[in-house]
Amino acid sequence: MTRTAGQTYRITQQPNQSLPDTDAFVDLLNNCGYHTPPQLDGFFSEGEVIVTRAPGRLDLMGGFADYSGAMVLEMPIAAAAHAAIQLSENREIQARSLPSNAHGQHRVFKISLDSFTGGRTTIQYDAACDLFSRDPLNGWAAYVLGAFIVLMREKNAVFKQGARILIQSVVPEAKGVSSSAALEVATMQAVLTAYGIEIEPREVPFLCQKVENLVAGAPCGVMDQMTAVCGEAGKLLALLCQPGEIVGTIEVPEDLKIWGLDSGIRHSIAGSDYTTVRTAAFMGYRIIAELAGFDYYKTNSESLVRVVDDRWNGYLANITPDEFATKFAPYLPERMSGGDFLHQYEGTTDPITKVVRDQVYPVLHATRHPIYEHSRVTRFVNLLQTTKDEKGAQALGQLMYQAHQSYTDCGVGSEQTDALVDLVRLAGPARGLYGAKITGGGSGGTVALLGNNDADAVVEDIAASYQKQTGQVATIISGSSPGAAAFGYMKLQIN
Repeated sequence: MTRTAGQTYRITQQPNQSLPDTDAFVDLLNNCGYHTPPQLDGFFSEGEVIVTRAPGRLDLMGGFADYSGAMVLEMPIAAAAHAAIQLSENREIQARSLPSNAHGQHRVFKISLDSFTGGRTTIQYDAACDLFSRDPLNGWAAYVLGAFIVLMREKNAVFKQGARILIQSVVPEAKGVSSSAALEVATMQAVLTAYGIEIEPREVPFLCQKVENLVAGAPCGVMDQMTAVCGEAGKLLALLCQPGEIVGTIEVPEDLKIWGLDSGIRHSIAGSDYTTVRTAAFMGYRIIAELAGFDYYKTNSESLVRVVDDRWNGYLANITPDEFATKFAPYLPERMSGGDFLHQYEGTTDPITKVVRDQVYPVLHATRHPIYEHSRVTRFVNLLQTTKDEKGAQALGQLMYQAHQSYTDCGVGSEQTDALVDLVRLAGPARGLYGAKITGGGSGGTVALLGNNDADAVVEDIAASYQKQTGQVATIISGSSPGAAAFGYMKLQIN
């Protein structure tokens, strides 16, 4: 039975943590059917609705070195995505995404579960990716409906009922704070809960990564999804991406604070710069393996599988900076065309990207970045846990500046993020700011800042100076919230 005006949801099961944004989301659900937004009139029927939540993340250190096995430091931010799901009598999946503000777009996508099965066989990932990419306006639906496809393929899940799924996210899109992971995780948690599928929390990020890599078609490591699931409010998640071992959570010293500054320039993890650098790093590893005498065999035209395990365990980050500088860097080309690489080395071990013959790749810098970044992050963690004075805080900031320069060397910097970092450097320790760096996949997006915990006014001054200098509004990102596992889920029932 469809909801009628005057009916409201009562909470039958509280989440592990009560949060104001979840209360606001429930208020929105209570307005469905008789107040705003009108698009939701009759969307949910009487019965149980499950609500889940997953935050975005701020990448303090590590960035895109995750796919090369580096350690990363991530903080779940206050902004999050919510998903509300209700099972239906038929086999249709109807997903609706609500705008986060008055200028956003209400989006709808409907599909039958039978479209994912093709009889008794679950749809292949490449066909699923093609299904959602045919219309650019439906690209968002891959991050939502992909949960069903991945669970079918990876966990042999059987869905006998359809569902209605309502999404609302206030995580800024394409700004380097992982709006996609928040969406994937919130949806995956909702589907798992509604259908009674039991999976260990630490496995959920890898399933969500498959949604992004194989259904949405965007290459990424797992740090975003891991933070959205396993992050703790107010703490940094230290993650060794081999492929996703949680080293621990780290308290930020009381006298320090972390901010994000959105440059106003969109970035895309599927963009050519990120993909080019990722591919170049795997090209570099393939060349190093050849130099070190490891054997490979060819599985298809552009993908190789390692036969002999090496002492680096397949990850660039496990090569030390000294070893790289003395044994391998002199033999790596600064730039190399895809055609020349394929002719000499046949392919890489990365299943997500392909070497394009007429593309030129920054092999040396892309290979160097994760090796030195892993070393920087390791030193950063040690300093963060032991620093007690101004000198230690400045050392932390210098590591951030070095990381930022490495992004630039790889070709994934931007004028706008450089401008923000320069303003932070100009303010410096004298005004309570120690370091800044571009985050995530780079090429625009957000800059992470580290400073004294009373430097909010200085950060606001920098945002104002940036707007005056570039004409772009730099939105300040602050605050933190729990990951999806710590939040749990909420159950609602119509009175």
